[in-house]
Amino acid sequence: MWSFVLLAVLVALLRRWKELWRELRSRKLLLMLTLSTLFIAQLVDIHLRGYHRLGAPGQPRLLYQSLVNVLLGVLFLRERLRPRQILSIGLALVGVLVLTAIAGGVPWVALALAFTFALYALMRKLMPVDGLVSLTVETLVLTPLALAYLGYLAVATSREPLGLRIVGLLMLSGPITTVPLLFFGAAARRLRLSTMGILQYLSPTLQFLLAVVAFREPFSSAQLLSFACIWTAILIYATDSLRAAQEYRIEVLELD
Repeated sequence: MWSFVLLAVLVALLRRWKELWRELRSRKLLLMLTLSTLFIAQLVDIHLRGYHRLGAPGQPRLLYQSLVNVLLGVLFLRERLRPRQILSIGLALVGVLVLTAIAGGVPWVALALAFTFALYALMRKLMPVDGLVSLTVETLVLTPLALAYLGYLAVATSREPLGLRIVGLLMLSGPITTVPLLFFGAAARRLRLSTMGILQYLSPTLQFLLAVVAFREPFSSAQLLSFACIWTAILIYATDSLRAAQEYRIEVLELD
């Protein structure tokens, strides 16, 4: 709800009402945005259930999501992987499998989150719409459901009214949710899904370093092996992408 409020203000300030109205009038675009909205709603629901039942599923979800992004890019967008990129993804897969073995079971919540968000990324890649306006439509579709749920809570519970501090934190959830989704939508339109998948390994890597360096959490040799594979995979993919970009520039200069 607060995300929609923030996005509506941004659309008004940037005078993008015409684009918003165009997307609302297009049946095809509205249908696609409604489908992507369902992915967002499912993502929130599974994420909350994951916190309540299994604890925060942050790192596993990001690791699996990275691989699913690569898979969807190859299957649906016909993205071709160079040999070094295949090697990189293979190393990343080894790292993920090691963490899965440490967990001692199939992480269903993390897998559900990974596939849901990866499908959302695929939708973002396929839709010929602006990130700001399309995200406004998505949050607009969800806002009535959020208001209905708040109304239900007000009637069904006998809790005291929320204090200003809690209300302020809830309002901050708007930009905290919106800003990453805006950047994610912009990246999805500009980058290959396989590239986005590899880049997303940076997030669990930073979480791992934060846990070890800042909070002094212990880590096993298996965890160290897993992240060593992932770091090596990122390095191989990055150097291969840089080499390919340099070769492309040379070809363009020769053609000129």
